[in-house]
Amino acid sequence: MSALRVLDFGSVSPVMSLAIWHGIADAMTAADDPVLTLSNPDAPFICVGFHQDVAREVDEQWCAAQHMPIIRREAGGGAVLLDAAHLFVHFIYPRRLAGGRAATLYPRFIAPLVETYRALGVAAEYRALNDIHVDGRKIGGSAIAAIGQAVVFAGMILFDFDAQRMARTLRVPSEKFRDKLRTSLADYITSLRRELGTPPSRASVIDTLLRRLPRTLAAEPMRSEARDKELAAIERRAVSLLDPDWTHKRGRRAIADGVKLMAGAALVEIDRKAPGGLLRLRALARDGVLVDLDLAGDFTCLPIDGPARLALAMRGLRLDAPDLPAHIEDCIAGLGLDMPGVSGADLAAALIEAVPAWAARAASS
Repeated sequence: MSALRVLDFGSVSPVMSLAIWHGIADAMTAADDPVLTLSNPDAPFICVGFHQDVAREVDEQWCAAQHMPIIRREAGGGAVLLDAAHLFVHFIYPRRLAGGRAATLYPRFIAPLVETYRALGVAAEYRALNDIHVDGRKIGGSAIAAIGQAVVFAGMILFDFDAQRMARTLRVPSEKFRDKLRTSLADYITSLRRELGTPPSRASVIDTLLRRLPRTLAAEPMRSEARDKELAAIERRAVSLLDPDWTHKRGRRAIADGVKLMAGAALVEIDRKAPGGLLRLRALARDGVLVDLDLAGDFTCLPIDGPARLALAMRGLRLDAPDLPAHIEDCIAGLGLDMPGVSGADLAAALIEAVPAWAARAASS
């Protein structure tokens, strides 16, 4: 049984709700005890995954008009509306105690959330890779990040969900599509309010969660306060998370907008759904050879800079090679990447699918 420090920050600003777990992870050393942080944002905001392109995912103009911040987290996954109805539950463990790959960490840290929902009267079940479902509906999401000496499991207890606002914040091709999205979200996402009518109090939910940690995580929760070094790290993160360069990942795109194409070259954008999440590829090829690549999406990858390094490693691959999936898989393995639900076959299929478009554009260049 390991000691688990429990830090309940209560209701905090949107940026602080993210800065807390980033900062605690920044400050953690290999010798520290694990930490559980709890908080609720006091206002709505949009949180985007590390690998996402804000301009492609979020209606920035509408969010600005609503004074709704857009903040990028240092973890994978998709864009999500977060507000006071989300109780953030972050398990922050030194790497020596976390262990395992993402595919094994998810069920381990989701288990106490599932047991909490069940104890509250909600028939929750773990659904691979990183979801909790109730009778086929999703109740909250989760993500895993590796920051410094720490591994972070980011989860939540969902008290309520605003499907209409969520649908309005996302960038979509048409208003008709938005209407369908809103209906789909309302049908697919559930919450404590939807399941129970009147949700339990925050205090009772936290008490229920803490009482399940000894059995599900072999951890003894101990109420504590943030240390000075942790508070300082949180304040630093609160500043960096609001930096526009961080939010928009400026200067990190390998293939610049408006790139001038050489003869026989073509640039395509490809979206493909893999088991581990949506892949958004922006790829440049010449004479059937991959010249450059941007890899974005709502998938999980550890370490966090893995997609950028993988994109570099894939340069020079021939798109018509029969063993293209194996070549990409070798790149993933050689870089030591943990990309649950995303394989060389997924990336190869996306690239091969775009070959006709590449050929047509190259012929016209």
